[in-house]
Amino acid sequence: MSFFPKIAFQYDVEEYLIKVFRNNELITALGTQEAEKKYQSLLSHLSHPPGFTTVRVNTHVASVKHVKKLLFEEIQKQFKGLSVPVLEHPKLQDILLIPVIGPRRDLKKHASEVIVGAQCGYAVLRGAHVYVPGIVSTSRFVKAGDLVSVYSDIEGKCKRGAKEFDGVKVFLGNGISELSRSEIFGSSGPLKGLGIRMIEPVYLSPSFDNVLPSHLFLQNLPSVVVSHILNPQPGEKILDMCAAPGGKTTHLATLMHDQGEVIAMDKIANKVKKIKQNAELLQLNCIKAFCYDGTKALSVEKREDKQEGPPFLPESFDRILLDAPCSGMGQRPNMAYSSSLKEVTSYQPLQRKLFTVAVKLLKPGGVLVYSTCTITLSENEEQVAWALKTFPCLQLHPQEPHIGGEGMKGAGLSLDQLKLLQRFDPSAVTLQGMDINSLQDSTEDDLISLANKDCIGFFIAKFIKSNSK
Repeated sequence: MSFFPKIAFQYDVEEYLIKVFRNNELITALGTQEAEKKYQSLLSHLSHPPGFTTVRVNTHVASVKHVKKLLFEEIQKQFKGLSVPVLEHPKLQDILLIPVIGPRRDLKKHASEVIVGAQCGYAVLRGAHVYVPGIVSTSRFVKAGDLVSVYSDIEGKCKRGAKEFDGVKVFLGNGISELSRSEIFGSSGPLKGLGIRMIEPVYLSPSFDNVLPSHLFLQNLPSVVVSHILNPQPGEKILDMCAAPGGKTTHLATLMHDQGEVIAMDKIANKVKKIKQNAELLQLNCIKAFCYDGTKALSVEKREDKQEGPPFLPESFDRILLDAPCSGMGQRPNMAYSSSLKEVTSYQPLQRKLFTVAVKLLKPGGVLVYSTCTITLSENEEQVAWALKTFPCLQLHPQEPHIGGEGMKGAGLSLDQLKLLQRFDPSAVTLQGMDINSLQDSTEDDLISLANKDCIGFFIAKFIKSNSK
């Protein structure tokens, strides 16, 4: 049952999505009523956080068992002895899953209010405390130590520093203010640091602020699956084309036992800096990160032998990951999607440019994995249909592990082709929430099965480039 309203889109984006999820192929397969039910369920799921927090263990420095023990102790401390399990995944043996408790419907709301921005609000729903830059407004007399109720301004209409706000706001839980209103909105400029310590969040997830930073990486479950599907081997040369902030990059390096070469590219300098910081934090040395536009990464001229970075000669890489820039509609939670239809439809041509470069940079016999965190056909199955038509050298390949569902109908792909694709669809499970009683009544297998489905919306395709010219 929905706790939050369904995700809201701009009118033309909503119309566009309705056409996607009522396409003829889908209607023929499911029927109009079932297709509509599935679409409405998806909209409800997207506004709620996933049912599990997923952390990837840095197996380069510690064993999963060791980190599991440390994490269990940390969660007990944070949850004041509440017994929440830490689960190992049978098919993804480098991740740990923590069930999210919530939504908690019996929390008392306080007179003092704090309004935070939408992005800050989403982070709170996934276990974060509130940091000062995320605070938009507070009640008039908030002092350090006060109990406050925290709300998210999901439409971005609250004015910074306002003393009250009557617009659309979503209750996130209760916390203790670490600062007074005058300190938060002081004339010396925005402060950094902790603003509200959440003590009664609507969704109870552990905070990972400074928790085992070199041992753990917070990552959505499908994002971990991607690196396993690429399956990099020690000694190979791997390209991560759109790599920031480096979650998949560092995972690839870990799977290779830090032996070989992982080239990571992103065209935004600050994001490249983040990749380097993450590689250093996780003690991985085989990663080389470059600030470069992936669409220009193919060299048309002979390179100098000692040149490490892009552009690269054709057929330079054993495996390539193209986790493409996308409309991001699969991200959870998201209650109000602000992008215009023009922005949403701008990604397909960019993805095709990147894909074309990737195919040329891949060695014959090499593996190319394409992924997005969105739900549209145009950025997912349509791209696969286009790729197979445009590049006869590419063949779709089975994915291991295959945890999500098959591809979505509507792009003209055959049933066999759809089975080779992997689409994580949050609406595949009922939106039910989790309390301590239902958690204790569930078997570990039930919880793992739920975690595989109740995650972000995501898409994966795996191609192999044939040896024939």
